[in-house]
Amino acid sequence: MSNIHLIGGEKGGVGKSVVARVLAQYMIDKTIPFLGFDTDRSHGSLLRFYSEYAAPVLADRFESLDSVVEAASENPDKRILVDLAAQTHDSLVRWMDESGVLEMVGEMGLSITYWHVMDSGRDSVDLLKKLLDRFGARLRYVLVLNHLRGENFEILDRSGEKERALELGASIISLKRLHEPVIAKIDAGSTSFWAARNKSETDTKGLGLLERQRVKVWLRNAYEEIDRVGV
Repeated sequence: MSNIHLIGGEKGGVGKSVVARVLAQYMIDKTIPFLGFDTDRSHGSLLRFYSEYAAPVLADRFESLDSVVEAASENPDKRILVDLAAQTHDSLVRWMDESGVLEMVGEMGLSITYWHVMDSGRDSVDLLKKLLDRFGARLRYVLVLNHLRGENFEILDRSGEKERALELGASIISLKRLHEPVIAKIDAGSTSFWAARNKSETDTKGLGLLERQRVKVWLRNAYEEIDRVGV
């Protein structure tokens, strides 16, 4: 079965692109063939960090979004990874509704997984409610609690939306915190997580020995979480 993975969360700054990059590196390391699509016109992370695997797609143009489903149909051996920019939810819903995307995907034997990336704020919970209200059991959900953007998820725990998502079959994973200077150096160097983890110890630029070790530990923890839900 070919799977389409939508990495969203609607709100800017929750870490969607980091999650998309982790998933891309996971698939590379696990030798899982995939194609990436990036909807961010100005700061596309997949296009920047994994350019050999990614192509641009415009979330406000049906014919552009169509290429995502077409790629899944034409490449049944590959996963499809879509990094959704902030404020693309309404365009995505309109495309799905007016094109009958979910019905067609089901008929083709494909599946869509929506990775809802969350920080610890109220907005992420409200957006989760909006997502569940709109799609119900028609999507597979993975809630990503991003500890890079907050440690305390009590608002989610008290909201009732987590229990609702679980009743709909959702999975929940946590992305642990990574030392902020390490992320900053990786981003400044426009390097993939593989390059950050494996840079030569004789290289005087970039990450230091223990910084690279922290990336290895962080990725290992992230991979264990992804292993639990599968791609």
